[in-house]
Amino acid sequence: MSANGIKPSFIEPEISQEQFIPDHVFLYVTKGSLHCFDGNKSHIFGACEYFLARKNRLARYYGEKGNDEFEKIIFCFEEGFIRKFQAKHKLKATKFNSADTFVKINPTELIPDFIRSLKPYSNSLGKLDEAFENVKFEELLIILLQNQPDLAGIFFDYGIPEKINLEEFMNRNYKFNVRMERFAYLTGRSLSAFKRDFKAIFNQTPNLWLVQKRLQEAYFFIEKKNKKPSEIYLELGFEDLSHFSFAFKKLFGLRPTDLKEQKNTH
Repeated sequence: MSANGIKPSFIEPEISQEQFIPDHVFLYVTKGSLHCFDGNKSHIFGACEYFLARKNRLARYYGEKGNDEFEKIIFCFEEGFIRKFQAKHKLKATKFNSADTFVKINPTELIPDFIRSLKPYSNSLGKLDEAFENVKFEELLIILLQNQPDLAGIFFDYGIPEKINLEEFMNRNYKFNVRMERFAYLTGRSLSAFKRDFKAIFNQTPNLWLVQKRLQEAYFFIEKKNKKPSEIYLELGFEDLSHFSFAFKKLFGLRPTDLKEQKNTH
């Protein structure tokens, strides 16, 4: 979706292949509920609830229908837009104390009123009229900052990820299905430095370690938690069930469905 547009987004309970958040995202749930996970905490946001998802984070989410409907409205704030907004309004960055990926917004009637105000300026697909895009983005940002001034510490922080503990980060985020370049960036390293440091810590290449780590977790879920392979392959970072089954058999000598059957016959 365009970072300078708004569109009610309908999603099924599935996991996207790219789980990296490149820009700050304001999200409003209009129907159903949204389940979110950032590698550390899980959150559920219901109808008429809203939050901010921070950029340069890994996250997984899926929508759950309520009365057979799920709908959300998203505003993606690109850095260029935020920089122009900050300069125009002469605002300073403050400190935001929480490190959470999903930031709950303090309740205010201004936000549901703002969401309702979008309808006259949107087409049948929910796309905001281009002539009003910047105005509405600016209006929302003003509401958020007046309602919760410390959000300036999130919006006006233009720094890139700093070098962090690679082992701790990977053990917390190995389930996310993102490119190796993303993992390198989020740990504050170039791709070559990431691979070098990874080899020194884990004595394996990142690709091999990720596959084995995910498959070991899958084995545990199937054997100990009695999960079905179809229930877990996406949340463990595999793109399709056939690839998951092939890799599982290559490592353990049997298919995940075979392990499931063995489990159920004992």
